[in-house]
Amino acid sequence: MKILVVDDEVLLVKGIKFNLESEGYQVSVAYDGAKAVELARATRFDLIILDLMMPNVDGLEACMQIREFSTVPIIMLTARSEDTDKIMGFEYGADDYITKPFNILELKARIRALLRRSALTDQSSTAQITIGHISIDPQRRTAKSDGKPVDLTAKEFDIIELLMKNPNHVYSRENLLSIIWSYDYHGDIRTVDVHVRRLREKLERDPASPERIMTKWGVGYYFKG
Repeated sequence: MKILVVDDEVLLVKGIKFNLESEGYQVSVAYDGAKAVELARATRFDLIILDLMMPNVDGLEACMQIREFSTVPIIMLTARSEDTDKIMGFEYGADDYITKPFNILELKARIRALLRRSALTDQSSTAQITIGHISIDPQRRTAKSDGKPVDLTAKEFDIIELLMKNPNHVYSRENLLSIIWSYDYHGDIRTVDVHVRRLREKLERDPASPERIMTKWGVGYYFKG
Protein backbone atom coordinates (compact mmCIF):
# COMPACT_ATOMS: atom_id res chain seq x y z
CA MET A 1 0.00 0.00 0.00
CA LYS A 2 1.33 3.43 -0.98
CA ILE A 3 0.66 6.38 1.32
CA LEU A 4 1.47 10.06 0.78
CA VAL A 5 2.11 12.14 3.92
CA VAL A 6 1.86 15.92 3.48
CA ASP A 7 2.67 18.42 6.26
CA ASP A 8 4.99 21.40 6.63
CA GLU A 9 6.15 20.13 10.04
CA VAL A 10 9.27 18.18 9.05
CA LEU A 11 9.66 16.29 12.32
CA LEU A 12 6.02 15.25 12.33
CA VAL A 13 6.30 13.95 8.78
CA LYS A 14 9.43 11.98 9.70
CA GLY A 15 7.66 10.47 12.70
CA ILE A 16 4.59 9.43 10.71
CA LYS A 17 6.77 8.07 7.91
CA PHE A 18 8.84 5.98 10.32
CA ASN A 19 5.77 4.52 12.04
CA LEU A 20 3.96 3.71 8.81
CA GLU A 21 7.00 2.15 7.16
CA SER A 22 7.38 -0.06 10.25
CA GLU A 23 3.88 -1.35 9.40
CA GLY A 24 4.98 -2.24 5.87
CA TYR A 25 3.52 0.76 3.99
CA GLN A 26 5.42 2.50 1.20
CA VAL A 27 5.52 6.15 2.24
CA SER A 28 6.19 9.25 0.13
CA VAL A 29 6.31 12.72 1.66
CA ALA A 30 5.67 16.34 0.69
CA TYR A 31 5.82 19.57 2.66
CA ASP A 32 3.33 21.76 0.80
CA GLY A 33 0.03 21.41 -1.01
CA ALA A 34 1.37 22.11 -4.49
CA LYS A 35 3.86 19.26 -4.25
CA ALA A 36 1.12 17.00 -2.88
CA VAL A 37 -1.04 17.61 -5.95
CA GLU A 38 1.94 17.03 -8.23
CA LEU A 39 2.78 13.70 -6.57
CA ALA A 40 -0.87 12.61 -6.51
CA ARG A 41 -1.06 13.14 -10.28
CA ALA A 42 2.13 11.18 -10.91
CA THR A 43 1.58 8.24 -8.54
CA ARG A 44 -1.41 6.06 -7.73
CA PHE A 45 -1.52 6.28 -3.94
CA ASP A 46 -3.80 4.14 -1.81
CA LEU A 47 -4.26 6.91 0.78
CA ILE A 48 -3.16 10.50 1.42
CA ILE A 49 -2.62 12.15 4.81
CA LEU A 50 -2.95 15.88 4.23
CA ASP A 51 -2.37 18.73 6.68
CA LEU A 52 -4.94 21.53 6.62
CA MET A 53 -2.69 24.51 7.37
CA MET A 54 0.23 24.83 4.97
CA PRO A 55 1.91 27.74 3.18
CA ASN A 56 1.20 28.59 -0.46
CA VAL A 57 -1.41 25.92 -1.31
CA ASP A 58 -3.21 24.87 1.86
CA GLY A 59 -4.73 21.45 2.57
CA LEU A 60 -8.26 22.40 1.54
CA GLU A 61 -7.15 23.72 -1.83
CA ALA A 62 -4.87 20.72 -2.37
CA CYS A 63 -7.72 18.35 -1.46
CA MET A 64 -10.05 20.08 -3.89
CA GLN A 65 -7.48 19.87 -6.70
CA ILE A 66 -6.79 16.19 -6.03
CA ARG A 67 -10.52 15.46 -6.10
CA GLU A 68 -10.62 16.76 -9.67
CA PHE A 69 -8.75 13.67 -10.86
CA SER A 70 -8.71 11.13 -8.02
CA THR A 71 -10.97 9.43 -5.47
CA VAL A 72 -8.06 8.32 -3.28
CA PRO A 73 -9.02 8.24 0.43
CA ILE A 74 -7.82 11.41 2.19
CA ILE A 75 -7.30 11.97 5.91
CA MET A 76 -7.04 15.64 6.90
CA LEU A 77 -4.73 16.72 9.75
CA THR A 78 -5.13 19.99 11.62
CA ALA A 79 -4.14 21.70 14.85
CA ARG A 80 -7.61 23.26 15.00
CA SER A 81 -10.61 21.37 16.30
CA GLU A 82 -13.46 23.68 15.30
CA ASP A 83 -16.44 21.90 13.74
CA THR A 84 -16.45 24.40 10.88
CA ASP A 85 -12.96 23.29 9.86
CA LYS A 86 -14.03 19.65 9.90
CA ILE A 87 -17.12 20.36 7.83
CA MET A 88 -15.05 22.36 5.34
CA GLY A 89 -12.64 19.44 5.04
CA PHE A 90 -15.49 17.08 4.17
CA GLU A 91 -16.98 19.66 1.79
CA TYR A 92 -13.69 19.75 -0.12
CA GLY A 93 -13.58 15.95 -0.40
CA ALA A 94 -11.80 14.59 2.68
CA ASP A 95 -12.86 11.15 3.92
CA ASP A 96 -11.66 11.47 7.51
CA TYR A 97 -10.29 14.05 9.92
CA ILE A 98 -7.89 13.91 12.87
CA THR A 99 -6.87 16.73 15.20
CA LYS A 100 -3.31 17.37 16.38
CA PRO A 101 -1.87 16.26 18.70
CA PHE A 102 -2.96 12.71 18.01
CA ASN A 103 -2.00 9.23 19.11
CA ILE A 104 -0.13 7.45 16.32
CA LEU A 105 -2.11 4.30 17.15
CA GLU A 106 -5.34 6.17 16.40
CA LEU A 107 -3.95 7.39 13.09
CA LYS A 108 -2.93 3.85 12.18
CA ALA A 109 -6.39 2.56 13.09
CA ARG A 110 -8.05 5.17 10.89
CA ILE A 111 -5.69 4.37 8.03
CA ARG A 112 -6.49 0.67 8.29
CA ALA A 113 -10.21 1.38 8.43
CA LEU A 114 -10.13 3.59 5.32
CA LEU A 115 -7.94 1.19 3.36
CA ARG A 116 -10.14 -1.73 4.36
CA ARG A 117 -13.30 0.06 3.28
CA SER A 118 -11.66 1.23 0.06
CA ALA A 119 -10.22 -2.15 -0.94
CA LEU A 120 -12.89 -4.49 0.39
CA THR A 121 -14.94 -6.26 -2.25
CA ASP A 122 -17.91 -8.29 -1.13
CA GLN A 123 -17.39 -11.43 -3.22
CA SER A 124 -20.98 -12.54 -2.59
CA SER A 125 -22.44 -9.39 -4.08
CA THR A 126 -20.30 -7.86 -6.80
CA ALA A 127 -22.90 -7.51 -9.54
CA GLN A 128 -23.79 -4.05 -10.76
CA ILE A 129 -26.75 -2.53 -8.93
CA THR A 130 -29.15 -0.26 -10.81
CA ILE A 131 -32.15 1.44 -9.26
CA GLY A 132 -33.82 4.13 -11.31
CA HIS A 133 -31.25 6.38 -12.98
CA ILE A 134 -28.46 5.51 -10.51
CA SER A 135 -26.16 2.51 -10.87
CA ILE A 136 -23.06 1.32 -9.05
CA ASP A 137 -20.47 -1.38 -9.65
CA PRO A 138 -19.32 -2.65 -6.22
CA GLN A 139 -16.33 -4.52 -7.63
CA ARG A 140 -14.94 -1.60 -9.61
CA ARG A 141 -16.33 0.90 -7.09
CA THR A 142 -17.73 3.07 -9.85
CA ALA A 143 -21.02 4.95 -10.09
CA LYS A 144 -23.19 6.34 -12.88
CA SER A 145 -26.14 8.70 -13.07
CA ASP A 146 -28.25 8.42 -16.22
CA GLY A 147 -25.44 6.33 -17.69
CA LYS A 148 -22.79 9.02 -17.12
CA PRO A 149 -19.79 8.18 -14.89
CA VAL A 150 -19.67 10.06 -11.58
CA ASP A 151 -16.56 10.39 -9.42
CA LEU A 152 -17.21 9.54 -5.78
CA THR A 153 -14.85 9.62 -2.83
CA ALA A 154 -14.27 6.41 -0.87
CA LYS A 155 -16.73 7.38 1.86
CA GLU A 156 -19.34 8.60 -0.62
CA PHE A 157 -19.20 5.27 -2.43
CA ASP A 158 -19.40 3.34 0.85
CA ILE A 159 -22.57 5.21 1.77
CA ILE A 160 -24.34 4.85 -1.57
CA GLU A 161 -23.34 1.17 -1.78
CA LEU A 162 -24.80 0.48 1.66
CA LEU A 163 -28.02 2.33 0.87
CA MET A 164 -28.51 0.75 -2.56
CA LYS A 165 -27.83 -2.76 -1.28
CA ASN A 166 -30.51 -2.18 1.34
CA PRO A 167 -33.21 -0.13 -0.43
CA ASN A 168 -35.93 1.44 1.71
CA HIS A 169 -34.02 0.62 4.89
CA VAL A 170 -33.67 3.78 6.98
CA TYR A 171 -30.28 4.38 8.59
CA SER A 172 -29.86 6.96 11.34
CA ARG A 173 -26.87 9.29 11.19
CA GLU A 174 -25.37 7.45 14.16
CA ASN A 175 -25.79 4.12 12.34
CA LEU A 176 -24.05 5.47 9.26
CA LEU A 177 -21.17 6.89 11.32
CA SER A 178 -20.71 3.51 13.00
CA ILE A 179 -21.01 1.40 9.85
CA ILE A 180 -19.20 3.55 7.30
CA TRP A 181 -16.44 4.98 9.46
CA SER A 182 -16.02 1.55 11.08
CA TYR A 183 -14.38 2.72 14.31
CA ASP A 184 -15.41 4.52 17.46
CA TYR A 185 -16.10 7.87 15.83
CA HIS A 186 -16.82 10.83 18.08
CA GLY A 187 -17.33 13.40 15.37
CA ASP A 188 -20.26 15.59 14.53
CA ILE A 189 -23.20 13.73 12.97
CA ARG A 190 -23.35 16.60 10.47
CA THR A 191 -20.48 14.75 8.79
CA VAL A 192 -23.13 12.37 7.43
CA ASP A 193 -25.29 15.27 6.23
CA VAL A 194 -22.34 16.70 4.28
CA HIS A 195 -21.65 13.39 2.54
CA VAL A 196 -25.31 12.79 1.70
CA ARG A 197 -25.65 16.31 0.30
CA ARG A 198 -22.62 15.74 -1.91
CA LEU A 199 -24.04 12.41 -3.09
CA ARG A 200 -27.25 14.15 -4.10
CA GLU A 201 -25.32 16.84 -5.93
CA LYS A 202 -23.44 14.20 -7.89
CA LEU A 203 -26.11 11.56 -8.47
CA GLU A 204 -29.55 13.16 -8.32
CA ARG A 205 -31.05 14.91 -11.34
CA ASP A 206 -32.33 17.66 -9.06
CA PRO A 207 -30.46 17.66 -5.72
CA ALA A 208 -33.09 19.96 -4.19
CA SER A 209 -35.82 17.40 -4.99
CA PRO A 210 -34.13 14.00 -4.78
CA GLU A 211 -35.78 10.97 -6.36
CA ARG A 212 -33.72 8.23 -4.72
CA ILE A 213 -31.48 9.43 -1.86
CA MET A 214 -34.19 10.25 0.60
CA THR A 215 -34.50 11.73 4.09
CA LYS A 216 -36.73 10.22 6.75
CA TRP A 217 -37.29 13.30 8.83
CA GLY A 218 -36.23 12.88 12.42
CA VAL A 219 -34.72 9.48 11.69
CA GLY A 220 -32.08 9.37 8.95
CA TYR A 221 -31.54 8.47 5.30
CA TYR A 222 -32.57 5.71 2.89
CA PHE A 223 -32.44 4.83 -0.80
CA LYS A 224 -35.86 4.67 -2.40
CA GLY A 225 -36.24 1.34 -4.19
